This record gives sequence, structure tokens and C-alpha cells, in this order.
Amino acid sequence: MSSWTDRFNKFTGKTRYVVSRIFVHLAGKEIAPLLGILNQAGRSAIESDGDLEIVGESLVTICENLLQMDLYWQSAHNEGDVFWKEGEAGDYFNSLSTDSIGRFKSGSEYDQPEDVQESPLTIPTTRNIVVMLSLAFIGEVPELETNLASRDALTTALKVIINLHYQDKLEAIGVYFSPSKLGDELTSEQLLPNFPELIPL
Repeated sequence: MSSWTDRFNKFTGKTRYVVSRIFVHLAGKEIAPLLGILNQAGRSAIESDGDLEIVGESLVTICENLLQMDLYWQSAHNEGDVFWKEGEAGDYFNSLSTDSIGRFKSGSEYDQPEDVQESPLTIPTTRNIVVMLSLAFIGEVPELETNLASRDALTTALKVIINLHYQDKLEAIGVYFSPSKLGDELTSEQLLPNFPELIPL
């Protein structure tokens, strides 16, 4: 991702902002518990009023669970850009967040209807989950600034994200997922039109 402009801006002492979004698609009947982990992360974020440290801890938990569920990874995609102005980086991060929220049955829904809470055995469980992680950080992280559509690259990237949190290098975090609640389904037929950028692993 380095270019002549990058090198010039670094030479002049400008701050390099990177904004990145990573998609991970998992499939299988065993992946449903991941929705609970994702929603718990969302509840923690709301209760902490978006405290970056707490949201970061939830991000670590999500990355660790994704790594443990690598057997169910089906496809992935990543995108991002480099900015030399904080405002432009923030605008791009917000645009990625808006896009993620607008995806099919995406977001974080924490309040389940009472009948859903009381009758969990009658709820259909989705066999597909797409997790979308948006990150902003300062500096260079080559492991996140490359094509992550391979198992090895994605594994490395998730481990690097965990380290970035513990090194206090994350400036913004966004976590979105589809479907967003227990009982909703994301079918294989719905994946392609709603997540056309996914690349098989």
C-alpha cells in the first residue's frame, strides 16, 4: 500500500491513518453460538457508552472465537484506505459503518422478544453468519494492508488485531454482523446479492 505519496508524507512527518474493514463468512450448524458472543459484545459496548477499551476487549473476544471457529470459515474480503487527514479517515470509517449497518439483517439487536427468549427450541438457527470488523489505526500494519482472502492471511490478521488492542493502537472499532439476532436466517441464496465481494477461502 506504500506509494510515492506515502513516502513523501512520511518524510514530511505527517500522520498516516489507516481505515480497514474485514468480512468473515462462516457456515455450518455449529456456528449459531457465535451470535450470542457478538450480541454480548454489542451489549457491553452500549453499557460502556462506547468506551474504546471495553469495545476493544469485546473485539479481542470476537477475534479469538473466530480463530477457534476457523473450520467453518467459507469466504472473506477486506478493503480499506490510507489517509493523511484525521477528518477524512473519520468520514471513511463512518461510511463503512453506515454500509455495514445497511447490509441484510445486519447490526446488533440486543432486545429479544419475550416469546423468543422463552421458546429457544422453536427458533430456526442460521447456518450462515457474516462478521464485519471496521478498524482505524495510526501507522503501518502490513498484515492488515494486504489481501486477506486466504486462511493464513486471515488467521494472521485476526491475531494482529488482538495485538493492536493490547498495544493501544486502535483509534476506532466497529463490529457488525448478519443476521443480527437469534431467529433470523441468512440463507446461501441471500449471501451473493447481499455480500457480493466475498471471496471463497
